[in-house]
Amino acid sequence: MATVAALLPLRAAACAGHAPFRLSSDDGARFPGRLGQRRLVAGVCRPRESAGFRVEALFGGGGGGGPKEPMVPPYNVIITGSTKGIGYALARKFLNAGDNVVICSRSAERVESATSDLKKEFGEQHVWGTVCDVREGKDVKALVDFARDKLGYIDIWINNAGSNAYSFKPLVETSDEALIEVITTNTLGLMLCCREAINMMWSQPRGGHIFNIDGAGSDGRPTPRFAAYGATKRSVVHLTKSLQAELQMNEVNNVVVHNLSPGMVTTELLMSGATTKQAKFFINILAEPPEVVADYLVPNIRAIPTNQSMKPTYIRFLTGLRAYSRIFSRIAFGARRNKYVTED
Repeated sequence: MATVAALLPLRAAACAGHAPFRLSSDDGARFPGRLGQRRLVAGVCRPRESAGFRVEALFGGGGGGGPKEPMVPPYNVIITGSTKGIGYALARKFLNAGDNVVICSRSAERVESATSDLKKEFGEQHVWGTVCDVREGKDVKALVDFARDKLGYIDIWINNAGSNAYSFKPLVETSDEALIEVITTNTLGLMLCCREAINMMWSQPRGGHIFNIDGAGSDGRPTPRFAAYGATKRSVVHLTKSLQAELQMNEVNNVVVHNLSPGMVTTELLMSGATTKQAKFFINILAEPPEVVADYLVPNIRAIPTNQSMKPTYIRFLTGLRAYSRIFSRIAFGARRNKYVTED
């Protein structure tokens, strides 16, 4: 979900940090199709050398030198929170392009229903579904195991799962339960997914691409009535930049973390907040259905591995120019009035 608060472009340039950290796969973890194991280990800071850590190849090969195999379609894709809304629309678009997709959500009923519908449309051997609560580390690890079992490797991982707890009210009126739901899903869940995606992809001969979906507040603009949501989406941009820097510090050149901005999408989550005059105004002007947004995003996502690009990218559907053009058209010509919701 995004609002007019998330219009102006942000630059997702990677910058090296200097804080020590450890990122490692579990001891004894083995990756299908590989002859050995790899892990990130502590390095030594020396003059004229990168501070922090290095990639150590225990049994040869690895991510430090970039992908060992070209990434060519069809692509294997994971999309979290993909049984409805923009996640489901992205899944359909990838499948329509001939890719293989793993969908998931925390609801077993929705996973079963969505998977069944997609299999009927695209065939039994192109889509799989599993239950995953991204707030639980064990669930995210199980998602990786499931994907490996079904597809062997993953080229593209899209972190779409997010929540506003369907709560649009001042922070002082927000319940403990709603705050915990928003923060654990949008921040902790994203971190867990990024951790497991990186640990999986850096050992793959083809490497991999991770896309973190932003939302209202990601550019630092205020998000009244859903302040917690906006704060978590602001952290998405920071986390992405930090991971880009960590990978660069470790000379891991076969995994890239990107930002993905769908803009305002007419999902159940967004429309539940259409209760004020201002919200209705901007939804009518700026929002688009999930299918329209996916039609734009997926070809741009797929173009990155197709072009063998390993540079961080920020893909935006609702650019500042497009938003301001629509606002002008509305003010000048009354365009899109009452397009999705009736304005007062």
